[in-house]
Amino acid sequence: MCAAPFFSDFPNMDISRRQVLRSAATLGALIASMRAGLLPGIAEASELYIEKQPFAEDHVRKLAEALAQKPWEDVRIAMPPGWDKLTYDQYRDIRFNPDKSFWKGEQHQFSFDLFHSGFLFTAPVDIHVVEDGQTARINYSPELFNFGPQAPKTDGKTDMHYAGLRLRYPINSKEYNDEFLVFQGASYFRGVGKGLLYGLSARGLAIDTGQPNGEEFPMFRAFWVRKPDPAATTIVVEALLDSPSITGAYKFSIKPGEDTQMDVELVLFPRRDIAHLGVAPMTSMFLFDSLSRLVGDFRPAVHDSDGLMMQTGAGEWLWRPLSNRKTLQVSAFMDMSPRGFGLMQRKRNYRDFLDLESRYERRPSLWAEPIGDWGPGAVELYEIPTMLETNDNIVAFWQPKDPLKQGQSYSYVYRLHWCADWPSGVDLPVGRTVFSGAGVDPNYSANPPSYDPDLRLYIVEFAGGDLDGDILADVTASAGVISNVHAAKNDVDKTTRLSFEHNVNGADIAELRAVIKRGDKKVSETWLYRWTRS
Repeated sequence: MCAAPFFSDFPNMDISRRQVLRSAATLGALIASMRAGLLPGIAEASELYIEKQPFAEDHVRKLAEALAQKPWEDVRIAMPPGWDKLTYDQYRDIRFNPDKSFWKGEQHQFSFDLFHSGFLFTAPVDIHVVEDGQTARINYSPELFNFGPQAPKTDGKTDMHYAGLRLRYPINSKEYNDEFLVFQGASYFRGVGKGLLYGLSARGLAIDTGQPNGEEFPMFRAFWVRKPDPAATTIVVEALLDSPSITGAYKFSIKPGEDTQMDVELVLFPRRDIAHLGVAPMTSMFLFDSLSRLVGDFRPAVHDSDGLMMQTGAGEWLWRPLSNRKTLQVSAFMDMSPRGFGLMQRKRNYRDFLDLESRYERRPSLWAEPIGDWGPGAVELYEIPTMLETNDNIVAFWQPKDPLKQGQSYSYVYRLHWCADWPSGVDLPVGRTVFSGAGVDPNYSANPPSYDPDLRLYIVEFAGGDLDGDILADVTASAGVISNVHAAKNDVDKTTRLSFEHNVNGADIAELRAVIKRGDKKVSETWLYRWTRS
């Protein structure tokens, strides 16, 4: 049986499928229409949609606000025999039937699929459709899925709800509805722009990341998918977030394309005071590149993202190459109302990775653009040690300076861009970092030739912006000595190359900072890097 209801506005959700079937004839007609690929709208009498009710603009907000007044309840499904310990291979053998995609073939061209529960996804997620001012929950139906030979069979009694949804739209060609956004697992979601493959993820919220008491992972308990108008190029999805510490109402207005854009509007209702909160969190993978190499590998680099990019409230552009050290690295970039930040993938050539399977050069960048005044706080970056490219070990988000207080509400609005290098139609006014590398600097004049383990040579190359004319490099370090600073044109790659040496002089950690200037004006990003001995 399904779990108890997690909000009071809906009638008791502990209902078996048999209780909502009015007659065998009605069910037969439903299955026949589904097999034909014709899913009825919620205005029609159908056992596919249940709990029909009016949908107001503040519907999800009211649910979140009311839910915050109650203690948190764990509502995971008691899985039927054979489903409680599903393996990855068994789970991936359950596939949504593409002929059953909701709204498939309609004029607006949007459609969506559902994910079955199981494996890591046993918390019930309810999916609702909103149409003509009415909303209705999609009843669980195994008829929507194809079960392969490795998948267990359903028992026909348990309402297994769903585990999330996948949105589709023809972003690569008019002949095929590509998947461009997936909501599945806690509050995670992933998107792509035209020609890209899934890579890093976003989250609805981060709580207590990196704290001694452990991280809390809020979950989207329910979604409301609004049916688009016939000429629409944007689809709206709303979501209810819940966790022991907080509830939230989310509205995602999503426009797929070359740069898939998501306008995110959220209202949070804390159940307790929260000192460590991450807004617009992003999670990615970084194993190694030319600056950070921990493992022996034939590939030049392995990562979904290679740097944290930020535009401060004062307008300065920052670039912080990611690293994979032997110890956890936490960085905080203090600011007042930032203009944007993101985890970006700048390497776009196959030869940057030489990986025929993963194709990391086609992974998206994710840029968050705050809308409105976010006040004081910091963009926080967590770099977690890993030896495996299957582990997401990079986390970044905005941490407000002031804690959230129980009993109050908090609103944020921002735009996410799932893009290749940079949001389309937006010019970056300064030179950006296109390569960072470092290594030992041999002393060939010694006899025999040798090298100092405390001395490293850094190469940073910038492209774009206005780097012509009289320029100079400003390079500093928090520890050690900077020497042999040189900036000049690289006529081979049509870039500007900055080189310098850094002697750590026995230090265990040093923060490096470099920028190209013309007079007092910064004409490149400010390149930041943390060197550590371990």
